[in-house]
Amino acid sequence: MNRLTDLLGTALPLIQAPMAGVQGAALALAAGRAGALGSLPCAMLAPEAMRQELQRLAASGLPHNVNFFCHAPPTPDAAREAAWRAALAPYHAEIGLDPATIAAGPGRLPFGAAAAEVLEAFRPRVVSFHFGLPAPELLARVKAWGAVVLASATTVDEARWLEANGADAVIAQGLEAGGHRGHFLSDDLTRQSGTFALLPQVKAAVRVPVIAAGGIADAAGVRAAMALGADGVQVGTAYLCSDEATTSALHRAALQSEAARHTQLTTLFTGRPARGIVNRAMRELGALNPAAPAFPLATAAIAPLRAHWEAQGRGDFTPLWSGQNASGCLSASAAAITAALAEGFSPGL
Repeated sequence: MNRLTDLLGTALPLIQAPMAGVQGAALALAAGRAGALGSLPCAMLAPEAMRQELQRLAASGLPHNVNFFCHAPPTPDAAREAAWRAALAPYHAEIGLDPATIAAGPGRLPFGAAAAEVLEAFRPRVVSFHFGLPAPELLARVKAWGAVVLASATTVDEARWLEANGADAVIAQGLEAGGHRGHFLSDDLTRQSGTFALLPQVKAAVRVPVIAAGGIADAAGVRAAMALGADGVQVGTAYLCSDEATTSALHRAALQSEAARHTQLTTLFTGRPARGIVNRAMRELGALNPAAPAFPLATAAIAPLRAHWEAQGRGDFTPLWSGQNASGCLSASAAAITAALAEGFSPGL
């Protein structure tokens, strides 16, 4: 027990990272029953789907984390969208797709009044945010029912900003982490650093608990993070092949192959830098192609390519999200994965 477990109400200072698109309440419940804080990603859930998942979590009586994105919706840019579609045109032609049939539109909505309305009926113990914090009035609404607020920081400046603006704990997200970068004060990726460089600096800069995230895949990684002063850890990639995750067979195979040794940040699939296993799209288009529209507008034009190649059993245009260390990505129950990670909290091991 430490100040993070006191804050979260868990047996372990361990958070199962929210991973939109590859999990639901089942993984959060399994991790929670094993002593961790299970997380439900809501960035891709419509209100009714979110309500159903929250009902399952609430019925368990376990503390849980409900996660949202809080990005600023982008202004559509016709010229950039045209450039993006031009870059994808050869690939659309390859599969015989008429680009005119592809509708534009965002794939993920930020936390707003509608989500807050659903959430307030359940009053979860923990609510977390990626890409900063929501508008002050929305944050105040969440905190009014006593929720603990967590948020991701990729730099020391972001950690300080989060503490000053109401976060109860900061997730120090190192550059090794899979999925979307949580940056919000600067788009300059050169300002970001690895977990074990970022963690002690954030720890020295803020008074709230600090949770290490990125590249932590086993007990040794947990132990190292705690030795550097972390109050707890957040782990995502190691749960991707768990029995309770909804990760596709194609994605699971990639995670457990040599391909997982080569990951890269890419904007191709959503318009925002996110780490995934290198595939055809990233190699041929350039992982950080400047033509990709702002998050989340890039998704629409590349989605049909993903669907086509996945039907052929190939991940050529699939976002195969993964951290730099997929070595702990095992086919096992979430309980077994949690127990293995928890060994890193035991003194003297």
